[in-house]
Amino acid sequence: MADIQTDQINAYRRMSGEERLRIGLGLFESAVNVAREAVRHQFPDADDQTIEQKVQNRIRIGYEIQLQSEAQ
Repeated sequence: MADIQTDQINAYRRMSGEERLRIGLGLFESAVNVAREAVRHQFPDADDQTIEQKVQNRIRIGYEIQLQSEAQ
């Protein structure tokens, strides 16, 4: 496992900043899509605008929790 992790870190180091940013944005978009589907599952009758508001709230709350844990 450590060898795979080391190889992955080395691969990232060889990438340009643009490549790393593209990967990071892709991962973020994937996470947002997972959150969106979770909200759709929890609120099957919600319209698209409500779904997006709830997803944004989840992201904001997660960010606030992260900030609080870093402050402690």
